[in-house]
Amino acid sequence: MPEGDVLLRVTRRLHGALAGREVTRSELRSGTLGDADLTGQSVTDCVSYGKNTLIRFDSGRTLHVHLKMDGVWWVEATTRPPAHYGDWRIRIVLGNSEWTCVCRLAGEVRLLRTADEHRLLGALGPDLLAGEPGAHDAEPANFPRISAAALRYAAAQAGPQGTIGAVLLNQRIAAGIGTIYLAESLWITRVHPLTPAASLTEADLERIYRTASALMARSASAEQLTATGDLRPGWRTHVHGREHLPCRRCGQQIAKVSIGRAPRSRPGFYCPRCQPRRCQPPDADMQTGP
Repeated sequence: MPEGDVLLRVTRRLHGALAGREVTRSELRSGTLGDADLTGQSVTDCVSYGKNTLIRFDSGRTLHVHLKMDGVWWVEATTRPPAHYGDWRIRIVLGNSEWTCVCRLAGEVRLLRTADEHRLLGALGPDLLAGEPGAHDAEPANFPRISAAALRYAAAQAGPQGTIGAVLLNQRIAAGIGTIYLAESLWITRVHPLTPAASLTEADLERIYRTASALMARSASAEQLTATGDLRPGWRTHVHGREHLPCRRCGQQIAKVSIGRAPRSRPGFYCPRCQPRRCQPPDADMQTGP
């Protein structure tokens, strides 16, 4: 499932291709939306919130898309005659005189009133990329409006056995983090992914979420996903996907644990030496490079 940085990068591309232009081609091939026609409406904005994309129209409607695990968008120049998209996996085709945006295997597609977006997103926590260009507002980039006290309360609600790994993946606490930035932010802050969330202080939690927010913001502005700032193959993450390879900080082999309960468990990569399993983490090492 794409994480917040990937969705923000994709949404910026959609915004550049669609915003301010009238839709000349509209195909919604998802469930009951087959009869919906957006032709003649103009796109006013394309924004992201966590792992959600919102395409807004001047008619007061919003097309909501959640890619889930397999969804993907691509943008290509509009051709004449129009390109034929016969693949059964295509869910959305939105085009104008210059660009055509195509979405394959979207997990969720909804058409709703723009005024009702809050009902769809209201259960989610703050977007960790709030304030980034192309996100859900136009404020200067900074840490989202989420207090350490609120994070502390949310972690406590997980109970004594609730892990920080599971808390980070909980989109109701903060939206946008997936397994990549779970692993990367915990490696930087030297916290084991199975640390009980209730054992962490407010300062610990704020540092972890600030780290995740900063990593995703940097990656969203890069050409490709990079949790390290390095785009070289094999150097784009510190620990995620690097099981049995040496830690870039201490040389210990990277390990992997399962976070959550099957069948919905997710992998969490970590360094056993840098992130020992203890209640309280040592002082954070804010290194962000390899």
